Amino acid sequence: MAVQLTYYGANGWLLELAGLRVLLDPWLVGALRFGGASWFFEGTLPQDWPVPASLDLLLLTQGLPDHAHPETLKLLPKDLPVVGSKAAVQQCQRLGFADCRSLTPGERIDWRGLEIQATAGAPVPNVENGYLLRGGGESLYLEPHGYLDADLPGEALTAVITPVLDLALPVAGAFVKGQSVVPQLLERFQPKYLLASTAGGNVRYSGLLERLLQAHGSSAEVEAQLSGRHPSTHFIDPDPGHCYELSTV
Repeated sequence: MAVQLTYYGANGWLLELAGLRVLLDPWLVGALRFGGASWFFEGTLPQDWPVPASLDLLLLTQGLPDHAHPETLKLLPKDLPVVGSKAAVQQCQRLGFADCRSLTPGERIDWRGLEIQATAGAPVPNVENGYLLRGGGESLYLEPHGYLDADLPGEALTAVITPVLDLALPVAGAFVKGQSVVPQLLERFQPKYLLASTAGGNVRYSGLLERLLQAHGSSAEVEAQLSGRHPSTHFIDPDPGHCYELSTV
């Protein structure tokens, strides 16, 4: 059974595997702000996206607004089951979601034939989640800030969703470590597909924080790395709204 992945920009994806439709870290409408202050940081989508139909699960890696976007979450049906980090689940409960399950790194559940394993993700400041998903004969790893759980053993996966750029602030250093983590992901998981995330989707950013951000790396560098050392891995820099069908078969 193939995996189908549709990208919405930033951290948002629709994942279709094991016969389920899973909405990941969605930001579909409205502006993205931290602390409600547009002068400090504001993100704008090139277009609003409709809420995907027939969703089975909302999966959230973090409780920050670029992963648990309040305006988007308000549009979703409140009986939609939620699996997420502790901070993400608390945000959903405040917004009225009725069926919420919090996972801490190392925990795993079988959800209607989809195995969801939480892994240690970014410390922002508390450690949030990445996920290993397995079902329908396919497998997928994702973590949006480029933090790879040191305790996670290697295995061959269908796909990995990861940032491929480093994003850093003066003094504080990199808080997204895509450029740094890609070689580790390739060695540990030998994925058939590597998909870029987090910094894509033609999102426009403004404000003080945006002016201080420093980006390092590029998709071209990832492609060169793959052709040299991992030619069996296909790199995808996804076009927003396009559904990619992936399979190990």
